[in-house]
Amino acid sequence: MRKPKQGKGLGISRLFGEFLKVYCDPASLVLVLNTTPADEAYFSDTIEKNGIDNPPKIVTNEISATERQNTYLKGGVLFITSRIFVVDLLTDRVPVEHVTGILVYRAHKIIESCQEAFILRLYRQKNKTGFIKAFTDNPDAFTSGFSHVERVMKNLFVKKLFLWPRFHASVALPFHKHKVDVIEVHQQMTPAMTACQTSLLDLINACINELKRSNPSIDTDEITVENALSKSFDLIIRLQLEPIWHQLSGRTRQLISDLKTLRLILRHLTQYDCITFYSLVQSIRSSEKSFGQNSGWLFLDAAESLFTHAKERVYGCKKLQQKQAKKRKTEKSKEDDEEGGESDDEDSTPSLEPCPKWETLSEILAEISEEEETCTEVEDPSSANDESNNPEKGNTNINGEDVLLKPSNHVLICAEDDRTCNQLREYLCDGGEQLMSRLFQKYLFMKGGPKSQKAHATIVAKVKEKSNSDSGKDKETNLDSLTLTQMIRASKGDDFSINSSDAKTGQPTSSKDAYYGLVNSPLTILHPLHGCSDPHGIARVLDEMQPKYVILYDADMSLVRQLEVYRATRPGKPLRVYFMMYKGSVEEQRYLTTLRKEKEAFEYLIREKATMFIPEEQDGKSDNDPGLARDAGHKPTSSSRQGGADLMQTQKIIVDMREFRSELPSLIHRRGIDIEPVTIEVGDYILTPDICVERKSVSDLIGSLNSGRLYQQALSMSRFYKRPMLLIEFDANKPFSLQAKSSVSGDVSLQDVTSKLAMLTMHFPKLRLLWCPSPYATAEIFEELKVGKPQPSAEIALTVTATTSDAPDWNDKYNHGPQDFVLRMPGINSKNFRNILNKFTNLYEMSQVGLTKLTEVLGSSIHAQQLYGFLHKESSSETNTKPVEKKTKGKAFVGKGRGFKRKKN
Repeated sequence: MRKPKQGKGLGISRLFGEFLKVYCDPASLVLVLNTTPADEAYFSDTIEKNGIDNPPKIVTNEISATERQNTYLKGGVLFITSRIFVVDLLTDRVPVEHVTGILVYRAHKIIESCQEAFILRLYRQKNKTGFIKAFTDNPDAFTSGFSHVERVMKNLFVKKLFLWPRFHASVALPFHKHKVDVIEVHQQMTPAMTACQTSLLDLINACINELKRSNPSIDTDEITVENALSKSFDLIIRLQLEPIWHQLSGRTRQLISDLKTLRLILRHLTQYDCITFYSLVQSIRSSEKSFGQNSGWLFLDAAESLFTHAKERVYGCKKLQQKQAKKRKTEKSKEDDEEGGESDDEDSTPSLEPCPKWETLSEILAEISEEEETCTEVEDPSSANDESNNPEKGNTNINGEDVLLKPSNHVLICAEDDRTCNQLREYLCDGGEQLMSRLFQKYLFMKGGPKSQKAHATIVAKVKEKSNSDSGKDKETNLDSLTLTQMIRASKGDDFSINSSDAKTGQPTSSKDAYYGLVNSPLTILHPLHGCSDPHGIARVLDEMQPKYVILYDADMSLVRQLEVYRATRPGKPLRVYFMMYKGSVEEQRYLTTLRKEKEAFEYLIREKATMFIPEEQDGKSDNDPGLARDAGHKPTSSSRQGGADLMQTQKIIVDMREFRSELPSLIHRRGIDIEPVTIEVGDYILTPDICVERKSVSDLIGSLNSGRLYQQALSMSRFYKRPMLLIEFDANKPFSLQAKSSVSGDVSLQDVTSKLAMLTMHFPKLRLLWCPSPYATAEIFEELKVGKPQPSAEIALTVTATTSDAPDWNDKYNHGPQDFVLRMPGINSKNFRNILNKFTNLYEMSQVGLTKLTEVLGSSIHAQQLYGFLHKESSSETNTKPVEKKTKGKAFVGKGRGFKRKKN
C-alpha cells in the first residue's frame, strides 16, 4: 500500500512501465485506472518492444459484457475505463477476490466523489489482501486546501507516502555521476523588446492593484505579478473568483479579462516575431477603441510606450520620428483622416527586427555541423566511405537496451508549440529575411485597410530589393554560414524533421541566411513541448532517435528532467544540451518560479508527512475501517409495545448505465443504498415503482428545452410513472442562473428559458422539479424520498420504453394516441381533459354534441367555445364568427376512429 510521488519529468512513466512489466503474468490480475488512451498506447508499445509475452490488454465499452468477463478470467494487466469497471463490479462480472491489485495513475486527481475512489471502495470491501499503488508527478496539486494529501491517501486506501524530489540524495546521485553537457545560451533582448516587457509588467501591476482595491474582501494573496507570469494564473483566478463570479461588478470582470489579454501579449513578445506581436497589439488597440470596453489601462503611459515600441520593432525608430514630423507639417485630406492614419504604415518601408533567438539558433546549428565534420575527418577513411555509400546507417530506430557502435548525430529542437515549430522550420528553410517579408505581406492582407492592396506590391518590391542588395554585399563574408545540411520536411505526428534527402527537391531560396542542404548533415527534428496530440511524444523521440544534440529553444523544467534521466540511463552515449533563454526576461523568471514552487511543494509535503496521523486501519484490510462504512440507507424505525420495529430492508435504486459518468452513483452507494446498473430508456434513476427521475445539469437543461427533447422525456415519464421528477443539479462552487439578470422580463417569450420551463410544468402538472446544489444534496434527497417506499424492479424498468403502447395498471384506462391528440385541441388542458375522455367514447361522439353540453363537461364557457369553434369551423368561414348552438354534420370527423378508452380483455 504505497503512493510514490516524483518531481515532474523524473521518469514516472518509466517507473510505472516497470511495474506493468512485473505484473504482465497470466497468474495475476492487475487493473490500471485513470489512464488516457495516449497513456495506454505508449505503455503498450513500450512493453511490446521489450518482448513481453503477455502484454497489457485494453478494455473499453466496445467489448461486450461476456468478452469482458472472459478477459478478467485470463489474467494479466488490464487498462480499463472507470465507467465500465464500476458497472462490472456492481454486476459481479469481476472476480474481485482473485484480483492481485490495482495501479492508479495521476493519483492527485482522486477525490472522494470520483469514479476511481468508488472503484477502490468497492474493491476493498470484497478484497482485503490485494495491493493498491498510486503514482503522481504533480506535487503542486497537494498544496491547496486543508490536508489535501491526507484526504487523497484516505480515498486511495494507502498508508505509506514516498517522496522523490530532484534534490533527494538517491535521485541526485546518478545525475551527478552521468552529467549532461549543458551549454547555457543567454540571449539579450533588443532595447525595443525590453521596453515592451517593462510596459507590460507595469500594466499588469496596475490592473492587479486596481483589482485588489476594488475588491478588498477577496483573498488576493496569490494574485501577484510573479504568479501572473506563470501558466497556472488562470487556475488561481478561477479558484478564487468563480464561486462569487455573479456578485462581481462589471469593472472587476473587465480587469480579469484585461489581465488575460496582457498575459497573452507578454507571451507573444518572447515567443513569436515582431510582426505577429505588432499585429496582436494593433488588433487589441483598435477593438478596444471601437467598443470602448477597457478598464483604463489603454490610457496609461505604459500602454502608449507599448504601442510605440511595438511599432518601432516593425518600422524602425528613425522612420517613426520622420513620419511624426511629416505628419505635423503636412495637412491630411478628409479621407486620410477617416482612415485614422493607417496609410502611414502602409506607405512606409518596414525595417523588420529579426527575432534574436533565430540568429543564435543558426550559430548553434553551424557549430554542430562543424563539429560533426571534424569528427568525420578524424575517423578511418574506409569507415567514412562505407557510411557515405549507406546513408541509412545510423538512422535506424533503437529499441530497448541496444547500443550503436557509433552514437547517432541527430539533433532535436524543442519549442513551445506547433506555431513556433512552423516558424523555425520556415526560418531554417528560407532564412529570416524571406520569412519576415512573407509575414509582413500576410499582415498587410489581414489588415484589410483601403490602401493595403495598393501599397502591398510596392513594399514587397522594396523589401526584396533591400534583401538582394544586402545579400550581394555580404556574400563573401557569409560563405561560412552556408555549411549546414538542413532542408525541412514534415514528418508524421507533431514532429518536423530536417533531412538532407529533401535538399534536391526543395525550392531554392534567395535569403542570405538560409541553410542549403548537404549530404553529410545530421538529421534534425523539431518537436513541440505542448499542444501535441501525443503527451509522450518527447519520450518516444528520445527513445527512438536517441539524439546526440538537444536544443531547448524554450525553457521547460519537465523536459530538462527528462534529458537528465535519458542521459543517466544511457551512460555510454554522449548528450549535449543547448539551453536557450532571454536574459532578464519574463521567460527566465517563469522558469525560475516553476523550480521554486516545485521545491516549496516538496518541502511542504515533507513537513506534512512528518506530522500527519495515519490510522492503522486506513488501508481497508480490516473490517473496522470507517472509509468502508456505509450509512444505514433508511431512517431508523421506532419500536412500540404492540409490534416492535419493522424488519430491515435493503434500499435499492435503478441507475441508467450512462449516469456512471457523473459523481452521483458513487455518493448514493456511500449512503448505504444499493445500485443496480441497467440500460433504461425512460428516466435516469428509478427510486420506487412510482418515482422516476431525469437528471439535468444547467447546460443540459437549456439544450434539452431548446431542442424539445425534454418534452418527450417528460411525456414518457408522466405516462409510465405516477410521480415523474426533473432533477436540476448545479455546482455549489459556481454561480447559478438560468439566464442573465439583464434578460429577465415579465413577458412570456419562446426564447426565454424560464418561460419554457414554466410551460413545461403547466403541460405536465405531475412533474416535480428538484433543485440540488451538489451531488451530495441529491443523494440525501433520494434517500429521504425512498423512506417507507417499496423497491423498484429492474425487470419492469427494462420493459418501459418511449414506444411502448402498454401502460401500467394505474394508467391503462385511455389510449395514448387519442389522449395526446385531445390534449392538443383548443380549450382542453391537463385539468379538464379527463372529463372529455370519461364522457365521450371517441372523437366522433364528441363532435356531435352542442355548445351547452361541452360547457357542462368542461366547466368553462370560454374553453367550450374554443373547442366548439375548432370542431365546427368551416375553412371558408370568417374568423370572428361567433359559434351558434346547433347540431351540424361534423364533416371534420367522418369516421368513429379509435376510442378513448382501452378495451378490457
